[in-house]
Amino acid sequence: MATRPLSPHLSIWKWGPHMAVSILHRVSGDGMALVGLAVLVWWLGALASGPDAYATFSAHAGSWYGIVVLIGLTWAFFNHASSGIRHFVLDTGAGYELESNRLWSWVSMASGVVLTAIVWLFIIVEKGI
Repeated sequence: MATRPLSPHLSIWKWGPHMAVSILHRVSGDGMALVGLAVLVWWLGALASGPDAYATFSAHAGSWYGIVVLIGLTWAFFNHASSGIRHFVLDTGAGYELESNRLWSWVSMASGVVLTAIVWLFIIVEKGI
């Protein structure tokens, strides 16, 4: 009997940006589904419950930990969207060449960070957070 694994796993493959973007795509999707849904339900419940409940929600959302969660959700959205566009292009059959795949993997990950920074710089400048 062979002592090697029956199917490839992470310890066999050489790590690269294409693997990282795939894992981050899953993480960001799960983050939006779990954390984003919880924040959305809390926000909608606060809206429906009146001014006191909404003030409580706003106080938490405006605190340092609330802003960290909102920045994380913003990153998750932009990262998931940009890697989704990358996967859409791959589904057309383009971008499988090693250098092209590596380049667009880095661009996908970087664009999530850059777009998040742009949005939050706008929020900070406009709202003065």
